Amino acid sequence: MALTSGTKLGPYEIQSPLGAGGMGEVYRARDTRLERTVAVKILPSHLSEDPEAKQRFDREARTISSLNHPNICTLHDVGHQDGIDYLVMEYLEGQTLADRLSKGALPVEQVLKHGAEICDGLERAHRGGVVHRDLKPGNIMLTRTGAKLMDFGLAKIAVASVAASGLSITLATPPGSHPLTAQGSVVGTFQYMSPEQIEGKEADARSDIFALGAVLYEMVTGKRAFEGKTAASAMAAVMEREPTPISSVQPMAPAALERLVKTCLSKDPDDRWQTAHDVKLQLKQIAEGASQASAAAITVPRKRRNAWAWGVAAILGVLAGVALVLAYLANHKDVRILRVEITPPDKMQFNLSGDHSGPAMISPDGRYIVFSAY
Repeated sequence: MALTSGTKLGPYEIQSPLGAGGMGEVYRARDTRLERTVAVKILPSHLSEDPEAKQRFDREARTISSLNHPNICTLHDVGHQDGIDYLVMEYLEGQTLADRLSKGALPVEQVLKHGAEICDGLERAHRGGVVHRDLKPGNIMLTRTGAKLMDFGLAKIAVASVAASGLSITLATPPGSHPLTAQGSVVGTFQYMSPEQIEGKEADARSDIFALGAVLYEMVTGKRAFEGKTAASAMAAVMEREPTPISSVQPMAPAALERLVKTCLSKDPDDRWQTAHDVKLQLKQIAEGASQASAAAITVPRKRRNAWAWGVAAILGVLAGVALVLAYLANHKDVRILRVEITPPDKMQFNLSGDHSGPAMISPDGRYIVFSAY
């Protein structure tokens, strides 16, 4: 159901739509009591009519409200009016990671920074006993203060519901390049779901670690780790195939980051990083290593460039000197007159008279002068 501008849900006045997802529609609204902007999400009518879903909706909302963390979107309120169940959340200014990725991959430094922030939010949630189960770029908002996780716990309810009831799920392929999701029940997004979730097994925090690996992969490469034109092919990719190596798509990405992502995407939960805290520490270590490498790359080449520049200058100086000499010789090769002054040896004088006297003589090759002295 669509809400028009001016509609009021309790003290919240709807202003404009922000988006829609499997769990309903999100609107920008004004809290008339506190005079602040908020985001209001309404529960879809097919879930609002289910008493059990409504109970889980309220219970989960209370759980999310306890997750007070800078990297988690804050839940302010929950309410019900005129058959509409709604959540009131912190209004975030920025863009979703999905919108950012539509422009291409992120620089590695941003991947490491936002990745650590996402881990911080996940760590807080997991310690509070909440598993996201639908972690994907569309549920991550990039703001001026950092990355914030949204829609905590909603997918957890739907997965439990489907597993318990055995209901079939109608799968549909959305238009364009949007991730494949289950219509009618929120079970997550197939390209980011862990193998155990696809198999209908109980998921835990390590399932979020798998989704985190898929998100990090996409942030580095600009491509999804697992893709498929249909829901079945997307699920098969998650279950059976390994994503294209990051080094093949982004050769300049740190090898340590590729190993980190590969471990996150292990099919067996026991082979993955076991906590978001572990992943965060790894990301920070890679970031520190990248910073040190960048500093070395700036310092060492500069010294080499200076030495190279002085070497080139010296060579050019020598070449210039040789050129001047050659030019001089070329300009003076026709000059044949040479005047010199020759003095007699020490304590002697020229013999210009006598039997052996005579003018000084120059040898034919011009190398010697013959004279008489006494």
